[in-house]
Amino acid sequence: MKNPPGTKRSNRVRKVIVGVIIIFAALASFYGVMYLLTPYSGFARALVWMDADIKDYEKFPARTMDNTPPLFNFETVDSATQNQYLRLLDTIVLASQPSSTNTTVTQASFDEFLASTQTTAFLIIKDDRLIYENYFNGYERDSINTSFSVAKSFASALVGIAIDDGLIDSVEDPITKYIPELQNKDSRYSAITIKNLLSMASGLRYVEEETPFSDDTKTYYDPNLRVAALSAVIEEEPGKKFHYNNYNYLLLGIILERATGMPVAKYMEEKLWKPLGMEAPASWSLDSETNGFEKMESGINARAVDFAKFGRLYLNNGSNWDGKQIISEKWVSASTSANSTSDPSTEYQYGWWIYPLQSDVDNNRHFSARGNLGQFIYVAPEEGLIIIRHGYDSGNVNWINLFEGIAAATA
Repeated sequence: MKNPPGTKRSNRVRKVIVGVIIIFAALASFYGVMYLLTPYSGFARALVWMDADIKDYEKFPARTMDNTPPLFNFETVDSATQNQYLRLLDTIVLASQPSSTNTTVTQASFDEFLASTQTTAFLIIKDDRLIYENYFNGYERDSINTSFSVAKSFASALVGIAIDDGLIDSVEDPITKYIPELQNKDSRYSAITIKNLLSMASGLRYVEEETPFSDDTKTYYDPNLRVAALSAVIEEEPGKKFHYNNYNYLLLGIILERATGMPVAKYMEEKLWKPLGMEAPASWSLDSETNGFEKMESGINARAVDFAKFGRLYLNNGSNWDGKQIISEKWVSASTSANSTSDPSTEYQYGWWIYPLQSDVDNNRHFSARGNLGQFIYVAPEEGLIIIRHGYDSGNVNWINLFEGIAAATA
């Protein structure tokens, strides 16, 4: 007996539908397994969480850094002065953007420009006065902003403080003095100094690719960052070449842990967060609950105004709001001054990006802590200026160009 007309076609359609359902179920099951593995697997995190974003602090566990009274507050200005500065900002925003930018800001006010460029927080402090403060795209003053690589500047400060405390002898110390197991792995590690780590000149291999297996992904998502740091491989002689590399600051985290005898976040709470009179507690994201190691390359989470207080510390050569020296002036200078005689880059020193001035006769310089997706602490000491910018992404804006324009206009 022959099958009715169309039966074969119906069977083929049915098989296709069943096949699609099976594939969908398999993918859903695989995703579910990967989701359950995110606390334990960097590969699973990369597949499920995908690219980094400013809400990642909600995904990682974290260690709290408490604040304590007395709190420091920047002075506020009256409405007339605020309006005066806002009119100034309105006039310089267009001039500060290169003609090649794809962001249309023609006839936009400063506020409109910031809102349109995915900014979440923007603060300008001039001579300890908060002359501009605004929040956008769902953020408020009490919103938490994540640092990404701005954390490296904090980590650098902690190394300087540990040297001041006598817990670390010198930036010239070989890292094997604090991490001796690296000597057993490769004797060449004894040639790498703390200074090499700070200035991104360690000679360690670092491959940046958009894959779950790249060093970028590993140093961000691995649930055991201590082991990841110790797995770094020497590629070339230290001190010869600048290569931005997250392994450097993970190794600094291990050194800080061992030198201070406490978690890095707790050392920061004691030495920075409380002394600087921060407005609110903060946190430092951890690699995992099990291993509890701070994400040294990226993970500080706090209010925008408290990031500004850290910028103020460097603007004031290491002293806080009541005149107490929190970190040595020598360290601040070494961290933020171009020095091509001892480091391979004149644009990056100890966790800070440096912008020497054209008329640099007195070693005047501007510098910034800089993080992924356009997070900034920008400091112009000779203008008494601090600028904070946080955002969902960089908004296709040359922010340093804008900051320099603000610095010139408010000088």
